[in-house]
Amino acid sequence: MSKLWGVGLGPGDPELVTVKAARVIGEADVIAFHSARHGRSISRAIAAPYMRAGQLEEHLVYPVTTETTDHPGGYQGAIDEFYESAAARLAEHLAAGRTVALLAAGDPLFYSSFQHMHRRLADRFDTEIIPGVTSVSAASAALGTPLVEEKQVLTVLPGTLPVEELTRRLRETDAAAIMKLGRTYPGVRQALADSGRLDDAFYVERASSDRQRVLRAADVDEASVPYFAITVVPGPTPATRITLTDGDSAVAKDRNTATTNGIAARQADIAESSGAAQTAPNPAAAHQDRVGEVVVIGLGPGDEAWTTPEVSQALAEATDIVGYTTYVNRVPVRPGQRRHASDNRVESERAGMALDMAKQGAKVVVVSSGDPGVFAMAAAVVEESADPQWRDVPVRVLPGVTAASAVASRMGAPLGHDFAMISLSDRLKPWETVAQRISAVASADMAFAVYNPASSQRTWQVAAMRELALEHRRPETPVVIGRDVGGPTESVRVVTLGELNPAEVDMRTLLIVGASTTTVFDAAGGPRVFTSRRYGA
Repeated sequence: MSKLWGVGLGPGDPELVTVKAARVIGEADVIAFHSARHGRSISRAIAAPYMRAGQLEEHLVYPVTTETTDHPGGYQGAIDEFYESAAARLAEHLAAGRTVALLAAGDPLFYSSFQHMHRRLADRFDTEIIPGVTSVSAASAALGTPLVEEKQVLTVLPGTLPVEELTRRLRETDAAAIMKLGRTYPGVRQALADSGRLDDAFYVERASSDRQRVLRAADVDEASVPYFAITVVPGPTPATRITLTDGDSAVAKDRNTATTNGIAARQADIAESSGAAQTAPNPAAAHQDRVGEVVVIGLGPGDEAWTTPEVSQALAEATDIVGYTTYVNRVPVRPGQRRHASDNRVESERAGMALDMAKQGAKVVVVSSGDPGVFAMAAAVVEESADPQWRDVPVRVLPGVTAASAVASRMGAPLGHDFAMISLSDRLKPWETVAQRISAVASADMAFAVYNPASSQRTWQVAAMRELALEHRRPETPVVIGRDVGGPTESVRVVTLGELNPAEVDMRTLLIVGASTTTVFDAAGGPRVFTSRRYGA
């Protein structure tokens, strides 16, 4: 019976072809494979040891790869026409009852030409996929180091993305593999540099084949990069020597293992004796007696002018930046400095990672917005540091301008007397506790700043807070609504507690609810608000 096989061949070494793939290649009636117009097919060369005499071969030659074309539909028109023609050729064999093994380097469903045939034929003919070892796995094996560990995220990116998009995605991930190089490599290298990842990136060419090359990404000749190459940015710092090869000469480079997630510092040890790399010292041993530090900093609410010189100095001296992605992206990229961005809900894990890196020698800065001690990372880091395993790790906290202070300053002095700060988030504490504190502060006649008032998953708490406050405050009580203060879309205005519309409040908003002594008056430039420090009789 006819059947279309998508046969994954692996990255290049014929010994990495799976047992099943080898069997299907040997049994198939037709062997189909792609190539450019030069006619040399890498896929066929890998499969050749498993083919048998007398098999039919379908050589599918691309009409265009990187060249220009006079096709009326342009490049895409020429490629689409080729895929339709190739599918029709294979369909003839399948309709005649033959089995067709369509070869695919790597894995058939991973950036492979097989996908175009699958899309056109799988709904008409029996089809089965044989997975193969991907070039990402082969590149990792060539480096001899893990790409990701534990909860780290690996992002696979095509080098054809715009440089700005590549840069953004490289900044936001723990580890990356960049495919589709060749002519795209200048842009890829630029994105690596702009994202601060170039010093930690490696280039693997023709992984697992007898022409394999391993280089630092920064050292690659842009004019010599083939399509079958990949750039890898490991998440964890390699724990062993990475052997860099260029042609027949081997170059050994040590990677400093001072952190679990990687530090940009490297100790290179080049050996050229007899064309082989000599054994390098254990990089972990160089740091076993050295302890770094963790510095928890506040960037301020948004305006760079609100970042203190003390914080700027700590950022400049850091080997690693750790924090929520949005805040890490506010830190200027510095060559050689590693950035570890993560979700906003993993504070304890982030703190533990920072302390572990510092224990192994890194100078880690944990980034918060506003002040790190106000609903931010200082509490998480200091609490985690109480664990005996971090006893010898120095931890410093550098203050920043709070969001409450920034919003208050825009309207005058609504926090001029006793005040409180309350977070409406009930992710780490029950809403009953939040409600109790709102009632207590409102009944004590204190102004209070409301952090984390709403999010896409929390939309009802602002209305609940308003109702609780109205049990103790007049509807005319002033409420300051500050959004994105210090940012490009800043807006600050004052309404009454009775008029407060929860629909106008989101996670980027901070509220200040006034007390009985809070006053609003008209002034040059708009309304001005203050909470008096004097009480009447």
